Amino acid sequence: MTTILSACADHAPVPGVSPGRNRAMAAQQRFPARTVPDSWPGTERSRAEAARLLSRPPYTLANAGSELHHKHGIVMVLDWLEDQPGQTWQERWQASGIEQAGAAWRSVIKQWLHEHGLKAAWRMPVVGRALTTVISAELLRPSVDWLAAGASRQGVLVRSMARSRDPHGFERLRKLGSQAQGVRPGAISTMLCRSALILAAKGGMLADITIGDILELLETQAVVLKRAMAGTEVFYRLLHQFGALGDDAPQNLREVRNLGQRTPEELIDRYGLICRPVRDLLVDYLRERQPALDYSSLKSLSYHLGKCFWQNIEHHHPGADSLRLAPDLIGQWKQRIRTKDKTVTDPDGRRTSTKVERLNHRDTLTQVGAFYLDIAQWALEDPGRWGPWVAPSPVRADEVENRKHQRRRKARMDARTRERLPVLPVLVRSVDRGRRDAALVLEAARHTRPGEVFTAAGQQLVRAVVPHGTAGRVWAEDPDTAKRRDLGLEDERAFGTWAAVEVLRATGIRIEELLELSHHSLVQYRLPTTGELVHLLQIVPSKTDTERLLLVSPELADVLSAIICRARDTTGAVPLVRSWDHRECEWQAPAPLLFQRRISGEDRAFTDETVRTMLDHALIATGLTDTTGAPLLPDPAQRDRLVEIHDNLLARIAEAEREAWLGEMEGLQVSLAGAEEKLAQLDRRRGGHTTVHDLCNRTTWGHALAELRSDRRCQ
Repeated sequence: MTTILSACADHAPVPGVSPGRNRAMAAQQRFPARTVPDSWPGTERSRAEAARLLSRPPYTLANAGSELHHKHGIVMVLDWLEDQPGQTWQERWQASGIEQAGAAWRSVIKQWLHEHGLKAAWRMPVVGRALTTVISAELLRPSVDWLAAGASRQGVLVRSMARSRDPHGFERLRKLGSQAQGVRPGAISTMLCRSALILAAKGGMLADITIGDILELLETQAVVLKRAMAGTEVFYRLLHQFGALGDDAPQNLREVRNLGQRTPEELIDRYGLICRPVRDLLVDYLRERQPALDYSSLKSLSYHLGKCFWQNIEHHHPGADSLRLAPDLIGQWKQRIRTKDKTVTDPDGRRTSTKVERLNHRDTLTQVGAFYLDIAQWALEDPGRWGPWVAPSPVRADEVENRKHQRRRKARMDARTRERLPVLPVLVRSVDRGRRDAALVLEAARHTRPGEVFTAAGQQLVRAVVPHGTAGRVWAEDPDTAKRRDLGLEDERAFGTWAAVEVLRATGIRIEELLELSHHSLVQYRLPTTGELVHLLQIVPSKTDTERLLLVSPELADVLSAIICRARDTTGAVPLVRSWDHRECEWQAPAPLLFQRRISGEDRAFTDETVRTMLDHALIATGLTDTTGAPLLPDPAQRDRLVEIHDNLLARIAEAEREAWLGEMEGLQVSLAGAEEKLAQLDRRRGGHTTVHDLCNRTTWGHALAELRSDRRCQ
């Protein structure tokens, strides 16, 4: 252990590199771009050969006047390049300093013109077009950085490449873009420009473009232009459909960038640990535990040990190099992970900072304690490998006692359920109204000519005039605010929100399970007692690792039918889409998922973030939260509705018990408990008077349920 301190500096993290940047770099390493050779036949041409090549079609212009100016431009570009040191046109280009000038490249040629007594006012536009022709003829290949900076007139470059380099390829690619549904004309233009830039930098034809070429260009554009790049998915997808990128290329750019599961080394290296021996120990520990864990658990383990434990130790106690930690250091670390700072705003608007308990700090203590105990146990079997790291565990047994914490957490969850269940009808009515209003507005807009005013669902809008809009997109403007709205997108979001709310409330499943529902999830079962055919919804194993079958009620059947009808394509089938499992970091096999949508002409599965965002917006739209942020209490006027819900839940529970649909019982019982609690709240608010009718109903149903459960246990 004496050499540990000297080795700690060997694994210092690279500063200023974000996780997204690291993922982009990893993708580029997996799919490297083509390298540009030092020389190729085109750049080795003599001045006479280059002049003869550029004086013939397809490098000449059809208009005689334009061609005369173009010839002057070609001569000036070749003269300027020939005046630079080097044996090839590429060497002269690199020696000219124009690459270093970037977007200010014109000043380099302008200075040369002035030095040779030539005025640049009318010559520079001509020189720019001629330089594009020289690039198209592959006399030289600019760098991706120079091209991404907008140093070349990209529209002119596209036309030149389409005319001289690969006319059939560009025509076919343009046709693919125009035939793609939901793709804006601007996205097609951007796709053609990016394709031309790759050909200019790498040479060859459109069919020669590789995944690495695309990644290099997109990353360079993002860095040089300092903004998020639009249309990247369309760019990749159309080139894939074109037949470039290779036979084994992933279907979309998301599959390229989502590199799948990280190795134990990559999981630990996310936290930039300084001490190399401890870093290596954590990697070995993860590798040893990996066969018995799923990826989600392995990733969680790396988070607790790498970030919450050792990164925290290194940050506050530089130089730490051993698992044998001092008692005061351990106490400080436990205090840091046990609490966190929270800003609280009082009624007067003053903000104060206070310490609150972290709800999951026991998870970190549990993992760290297990880490120490595992090493001590493994050292008995392999002392040479694990023995030097054996140390007393910093975690006591009483600190990881979790039963009380679990009971408190369940109590909080149950309390939230009881508070929110009675106002669920408000959310249901709100999302249903939003769906109907969005559909009415969209339908009215489709029957209105651009520029005309129309009224629907209590809204007065103007059908927007969009000369170059995407086919099928319907835009409208608010006459008061002049804000433009995509009515098709609003209708899609409103329907998706309504569908998610209805399925979640009718089944009690989690969002993760919701997103896994497919057309294949609907199954039929014939009751052996009556021969009745019932529809069931199959819930695949997830958190509980148990498959469930839920009875499809008539209301749920209507919702599922509407979802399937909307998801079907022109052939009448639900499209097959691949979903990304963010927990296991794996792409799932294509399936006819019910919750999917079409983005830029591509069918994509909903993500859990999409559903959560839609639900958040739906809750905000209901206005259920008052100004103080306190829960809303159930409205006494809704008591009859609550009684109806309560009785319906009892009937469904009885049916589930009778038919042994145990998978449906848990969600129904939680809903029943919430309804009973809210009924009790209303009774207490009106003076505690409970009618004999209500009491008899509850008692009768309670005895009936008890008898059913007793019969079930006897069977």
